[in-house]
This record gives sequence, structure tokens and C-alpha cells, in this order.
Amino acid sequence: MTETTTTAAPRRNPTWLVATIAGFFGLFYAYAVWNAVAFMAAQSGDGTGLQDWAALILAVAFPILAFAASFAIGSRRKLWEFALVMLVGLALTAVVWLNVIAYAWNAVSLQLVPGS
Repeated sequence: MTETTTTAAPRRNPTWLVATIAGFFGLFYAYAVWNAVAFMAAQSGDGTGLQDWAALILAVAFPILAFAASFAIGSRRKLWEFALVMLVGLALTAVVWLNVIAYAWNAVSLQLVPGS
């Protein structure tokens, strides 16, 4: 009366599909980094303070960290879940970028106010 159960090993995704999805989304993350570096270069001559530099460095570093975290979280999941995790990381990157732009716009608009 022994019972033998066989459990199938979980099927792994093909590496080339994971790399293709990561490469596709990686292009958008790389664009976010490139855009942040260009924005940092444009803002560097305006007498930026320490808070401004922190926001600009965050804008450069966050897409890299978001891509790494999204890849680490999603690479072992199903392909559609992996793509969804990468998309969520890209959406978080967009939110951070919009916050940095709003911060920079607010800083510029405060400088334009007469008497400040």
C-alpha cells in the first residue's frame, strides 16, 4: 500500500524569450536613463543646489534600479507575468520622472517670481 506520486518539475521559460522581453523593455528603460542624463546636463549650469542634484541623480538611478528589480522579480514567472512586471516598473519610472520634472519646473518658476 505504498503510494507513489510524481510531480512534474515546473516548466521554465526559454531563455531567449525572457531575454527578448527584457531587451524590449530595456530599450524604454534606457531611454528614461538617457533622457535623465540629458536633463541633468541641461540643468547643471543653473546653479543647482544639493536638493536639485539629489533629484537629478535619482532620475538617473531609478530606471536602472527599477529594471533590475523588475527583472529579479519577474524573470522566473510566466512570460505574460514577466512582461507585466516590467511594464509596472516602467510605469513607476514614468511617475518618478514626472515628479522630477514637476520639481524642476517648480524650482524654475520660483526663481522667476520677482522679489525672491
